[in-house]
Amino acid sequence: MARGDLDADLPQSGGRRTGRPTLDEVAAVAGVARMTVSRVINSAASVSPRTRLLVERAIAETGYVPNRAAQTLAGKRNGIVALVVPDPVSSIYGECYLSEVVHGIESVLAPLDVHLMLALNRTGDEQGRLTQLMLGHRVDGVLLVSVLANDHLPAMVERLHIPALFSGHSPARDAAGRVDVDDAEAACTATAHLFGQGRRLVASLTGPPNSHPAQRRLEGYRRGVGLAGGGRGAGRLIAYGELTEDGGARAMRDILAMEPDVDGVLAASDAMAAGALHALRDAGRQVPGDAGVIGFNNSAIARHTDPQLTSVHLPLREMGQAMARVLLHRIGAPSSNRPSHSLLRAKLVRRDSA
Repeated sequence: MARGDLDADLPQSGGRRTGRPTLDEVAAVAGVARMTVSRVINSAASVSPRTRLLVERAIAETGYVPNRAAQTLAGKRNGIVALVVPDPVSSIYGECYLSEVVHGIESVLAPLDVHLMLALNRTGDEQGRLTQLMLGHRVDGVLLVSVLANDHLPAMVERLHIPALFSGHSPARDAAGRVDVDDAEAACTATAHLFGQGRRLVASLTGPPNSHPAQRRLEGYRRGVGLAGGGRGAGRLIAYGELTEDGGARAMRDILAMEPDVDGVLAASDAMAAGALHALRDAGRQVPGDAGVIGFNNSAIARHTDPQLTSVHLPLREMGQAMARVLLHRIGAPSSNRPSHSLLRAKLVRRDSA
């Protein structure tokens, strides 16, 4: 099978590096002197904003944790980081999202004996418990994933000066800093791949309007359609649904009702893409002969459909690792808590469906 990919911004977890990353490695990645890295870690005022950003990104990329951060975590702190997520996570992100992110976070926290606390943010009781955790400073830092627009937690975290990091939010909500996958760029590239195969009527099966990642993928799809010159059906071959197999099948049937000759489909999750395969088959359409289909997440589902799904692989473990590293830096050096924004790139794994 041929595989094409977009280069990942961060190294894969199976890289060659052994042992704890050093200050010299951070300096080499950032392209600055070792002393400059030390000044950033110690929050010296003499460092320019551009240099500080380069060093902070290098710290996230290499996995370097300053000794001062580790000592603080081991001594005066609680040794607990909270991961606040919506429920159900699958309705916002699709299958397998949380387990991969958690695996990445824990791979960074565990060697420092820092515990990860998963906190759901659904009912009034759960929100009350989270509020008490924050007010009591019983966690050293908070990772907030796709907190709803009217949630009070971000404002409370900022007011209490608790080190925090966001993921899965609109840029307007990331004043504390953000680590995400570049969903829009990945969707644009996947859409371009379909047009590059000669497809002319490419549709988007996107997730619920309250799913920021799904909407970013829709944005990327629209950008890809525009770059391909639009054409018949451009901008209207869009159907919304849950990020599930049933949701994908229903959305695909809606598209077929709008445009029976659709010949390309970008789904916002692998489960949606699997549902699209069923709906296309029921309509007498062959994949990939009559229509190419691409999913998102490169989950186990993608390898078990017939035909196997071409899918966008999201570096979720690497994202979890980057989130943990940036947060640890913030916990160990609270005076350096300037916003730091990182977008990791995805890669397109090509299989038989496209």
